[in-house]
Amino acid sequence: MGSKNDKKRVIAYLHSHWDREWYREFEVFRLRLLRVFDNVLDLLERNEIPSFYFDGQVAALLDYLELRPEKEQLVRDLIIDKKLFIGPFYTLVDEFLTDGICFAKNLEIGLKIARDFGCEDFIGYFADTFGHSKNIPKILKEFDIDKAIVWRGVPDKLPSEFLFCGVPTVNLVRGYFMDIFSSDKTMEEKAEFIKKNLDMIAKKSGKTLLLPIGADHLGVPRDIVYQIEEINTYLEDYNIVLSSPFDYFENVKFKVKYNDELRDNSKTFILPGCYSTRTKLKQLNTECSYKLDLANKLQYNFGGNYDSAIEYAYKLLLQNQAHDSICGCSTDEVHQENIVRYNKILQIANTIIEEIKFNQEENIVASFKYQDEYKLLETIQTSMPKEGQIIEKTQGFDSNLLCDTSKIPVTEDMTTIYHVLREFRSDNEPTDLEVFDNYIQNSNIRIEVVNGQIDLYEGKNVHRNFIEFVRYKDEGDTYNYAPDIKDKGEIAQIRGAKIIMDGELRCGIKIDTSFFGVTVYLNKFSNLLNFKINWSNLLINRLWQVRFNLNKPVKETWSEDLNEIIKRKFDSDYNLRENLPTSKGHEAKTNTAPMQRFVWANGFGIITKGLCEYEVYKNTLSVTLLRSIGIISNPQNPARTTPAGPPVKVPGAQQIGENSAEFSIGFFDVDDWAFHVEEIYPQTIVL
Repeated sequence: MGSKNDKKRVIAYLHSHWDREWYREFEVFRLRLLRVFDNVLDLLERNEIPSFYFDGQVAALLDYLELRPEKEQLVRDLIIDKKLFIGPFYTLVDEFLTDGICFAKNLEIGLKIARDFGCEDFIGYFADTFGHSKNIPKILKEFDIDKAIVWRGVPDKLPSEFLFCGVPTVNLVRGYFMDIFSSDKTMEEKAEFIKKNLDMIAKKSGKTLLLPIGADHLGVPRDIVYQIEEINTYLEDYNIVLSSPFDYFENVKFKVKYNDELRDNSKTFILPGCYSTRTKLKQLNTECSYKLDLANKLQYNFGGNYDSAIEYAYKLLLQNQAHDSICGCSTDEVHQENIVRYNKILQIANTIIEEIKFNQEENIVASFKYQDEYKLLETIQTSMPKEGQIIEKTQGFDSNLLCDTSKIPVTEDMTTIYHVLREFRSDNEPTDLEVFDNYIQNSNIRIEVVNGQIDLYEGKNVHRNFIEFVRYKDEGDTYNYAPDIKDKGEIAQIRGAKIIMDGELRCGIKIDTSFFGVTVYLNKFSNLLNFKINWSNLLINRLWQVRFNLNKPVKETWSEDLNEIIKRKFDSDYNLRENLPTSKGHEAKTNTAPMQRFVWANGFGIITKGLCEYEVYKNTLSVTLLRSIGIISNPQNPARTTPAGPPVKVPGAQQIGENSAEFSIGFFDVDDWAFHVEEIYPQTIVL
């Protein structure tokens, strides 16, 4: 057996990966957190372990201290003594289902709390995120975070240490999950297991290795130091030293550069089915992210004392954006609580917007009129407006009445609310809209329903049978879509169409299909056709998509990622059904990818409201409308031959009952993507 000097140094750090909610509800996991962290603090206070890394977030610590306030001073002392490391994030959010504004806010809030507790050392910690966005390092740099730890999605060609878009980054080659020290195996068996893992880590590392010790919601064994000392006596090539991940960064060099996203699933699961599971969560998340940012911008531009309310709402939003929450792979009870949080966020954001509109009417209108761009914006009035096009009438309260603290709003004040389109531009050109029972058009685009198909016209170009609605059987789970290889899918029959709106600012038709009714609206001078689908889903285990038949194979796409545009390349001939895994421990490669609000290919763009997954095949670009499934992790999932979580049944994920989907489409240059997204998500409010 070699001496210590001949052995490779293994820097091990103690941690517990803490999902606030997942296969158990938040309060259930929090009671477990009390037991786990009580023990950690006791070990740290007694100097029985050198340090503990608390999962790169502060939310779990705050959850703990809310029920153990008497421990706060001890926590602060341990952090200052560099025995306990927290932050930089408020919560560990998913990277592909959250926008850049929320991601930055997550760091802003998390760092403020962590620094208040005395923490000074930070790592961009992504130990269990389902793949990694290439735009993450840029945001880390903006907050002066110069190191990162990742797992999942890293190509096998990369070493354990590399420069991820300029940030020194460590790949946890064997993942963060190392619970062997908590098992009842013998020391010899534990040493053999550890050696096999260290051998695999060593193939990707230099003379120093990094070994996480911990797992999901797992406590630290009280005899961990003794166990490591004993196991070291069995290891001929390695010597394990308990320390912190910061020690590791001081002892390795980063030379290999990698400047793309990390979504390679050849060695690790990236669980892409999460992009389409529980669509309602994604839709609410998108709306809340937009509305909360808009409220914040209005406050910044027009004044208001809402900082604390907005930060409170962002904390609620970030709690929902933790990866097992926004991904939709938790219990039904967890996601019911998510819905409650989303509704609270909308209540706060909408109230702030309405109050600023009430208090700053003249400034907001003046600001809008000085903009050069042409827009159509919805507004609300309580009596018949003198201008504009009424598009809807509802019963409700005048928002001015609700905002005016000198008046008491009562039920007798219920009145008709008119939803109105108003035009803002220097001239008053005649409308270019034309609508008939089976088509709408303006000077830019035309949609026509004829001969059982949907055709599009843009300029001199004609796109026959351009839009189809399809659905397939799904044998997967909340983590992965899995096709039935015998299933050829269903294509909705297009039965006809009729006018539902005829106005100078907006026209609309409703297309009748065998799946559902599809309303299509077109605004004056717009390049975008706007679609809305409402239907009652009665089918289980299904994937629903809208499919666009483009003029040539889709080799490349551009899509929104953290409020920026990224390019992806595809093998358009790849077919998932012909490439399901046959050996254990593998996940099927797919031609699906995440998007936030926008995807573009071959001159054609799609803007959605909370539809976060697209698929490429041949000359088609498809967007998932709904994926209904009934189990968190299906042990028989043909697209992933190893479980990704517990086989808990979740009937709520089938989304039986009322569902909706909204998206807009148009033909334009990809460089204009932000302008067209802003048409759907306006950045200012007019009265």
